[in-house]
Amino acid sequence: MRVNILLACTVCKRRNYSTQKNKKKTTGRLEIKKYCPWDRKHTVHRETR
Repeated sequence: MRVNILLACTVCKRRNYSTQKNKKKTTGRLEIKKYCPWDRKHTVHRETR
């Protein structure tokens, strides 16, 4: 079962990306290192509710 999620930057707290994840395989919150255009560098982006 795939669900849509939003990824928020851990530095500036803005929601920059949206993606999908499989709820059965990934039960915890997703963390991906992605580019933040406001910080102008790669930061960790965490799944928001």
